Amino acid sequence: MPAKIRLQRHGKKGKAFYHIVIADGRAPRDGKFIEKIGTYNPNTNPATIELQFETALQWLKNGAQPTETARAILSYKGVLMKLHLDKGVIKGALTEEQAEAKLVKWLEEKNSKIENKRTSLTTSMSDLQKKRKADELAKNAARAAAIAAKNAPEPEPVAEVVEEEVPAAPVEETPVVEAEAPAEEVAAPVEETPVVEAEAPAEEVAAPAEETPVAEAEAPAEEVAAPVEETPVVEAEAPSEEAPAAEDETKAAE
Repeated sequence: MPAKIRLQRHGKKGKAFYHIVIADGRAPRDGKFIEKIGTYNPNTNPATIELQFETALQWLKNGAQPTETARAILSYKGVLMKLHLDKGVIKGALTEEQAEAKLVKWLEEKNSKIENKRTSLTTSMSDLQKKRKADELAKNAARAAAIAAKNAPEPEPVAEVVEEEVPAAPVEETPVVEAEAPAEEVAAPVEETPVVEAEAPAEEVAAPAEETPVAEAEAPAEEVAAPVEETPVVEAEAPSEEAPAAEDETKAAE
């Protein structure tokens, strides 16, 4: 069975660290290995990879089969690119100088991308730290302002009490005006009404004092309220005529 290029796990829990080794395909992952050709640390960004370039290339040419993760690492470091160019040189498609120039150019572009990524990550991390610091300062300032506002004296309630007492003045004037108006209106009819009603029954009851009962004296008082002067003249003449008739009947009886 051919040899394999694989990773061997090391490190503590949550902080895995790997060795790149050449091992027998039948050996367990963390078992015996033939040769160690590098290390891989995924805990950094970008990942830290140390690899023996020529040794890895030689094992690939000898037929060693890399695992998926090991193949990605070899491609990242340019080992697979070098293997592809060497096959082109063997076939005669390229010369040694052309293959070497292409490899150098590819490695420069790869390294520039890695450096740009590292720079951008560093910048973003510094910006993030500045933002966190600014947010922390803003929170501290807001907390200090809240504490100061809580502990400071509050003169505002006194001003509010004075403002509430001011609108109470017009409320006292309104009932005074309403009380005076009905007092003047009622005063006039109270004086006129009792004068007319008191004079009318006084004249009517004076003449028929002996004959008319109390009920009859009250009835003409209500009916003859308007013609006060005419009514007493008629009633005074009636008893003068009837009086002699009564005297004649008395004499006849005797």
